[in-house]
Amino acid sequence: MQRPRSWLLLGLVLVAAASRLIPHPPNFTPIGALALFGGAAFADWRVAFAVPLAAMFLSDLALGAIAGDWGIAFHTNMPAVYLAFVINVFLGMWLLRRRSISRVVGVSIIGAIQFFVITNLSVWALGNWYPKTWLGLVECYVAALPFFQNQLFGDLAFAGVLFGSLALAERYVPAFRAELADAGRNP
Repeated sequence: MQRPRSWLLLGLVLVAAASRLIPHPPNFTPIGALALFGGAAFADWRVAFAVPLAAMFLSDLALGAIAGDWGIAFHTNMPAVYLAFVINVFLGMWLLRRRSISRVVGVSIIGAIQFFVITNLSVWALGNWYPKTWLGLVECYVAALPFFQNQLFGDLAFAGVLFGSLALAERYVPAFRAELADAGRNP
């Protein structure tokens, strides 16, 4: 972890994860974007998966401890939420050598949509809020639209900050340019 890029990536991840702990609109969090960023920024696939999932898990624990309610950290839909973030890491991996503004925006939108579909299917299937009918499923998705809006805007905003910060550093910080040249990538 002695390279400047590694320190920047670690700092961006820590700030993004910590920002989940400050007051924010529901689902306007950095974790979806962090999962995309992890897949796109870390060449080692183990780190790409570990970083966003660890950030999610640790911030879940912190939120549960702060609220005094472990149901916040460990809930019925937790596997669906983590699965959706794993899919975001895979989407981010597609960006690893293909980063561009339009691709980051497109993948952020796809990531928010798949998160919405997977997690709300889980809410409907595992919860008691909606009848287990086609109309109950539709009602579940309609009720979740405000959360989707926040998820989408959060993913786009945080992806812009994360990917933008990395792109600026790669372009303007001499140590980053040297590190990229050593790795055989063109800045």
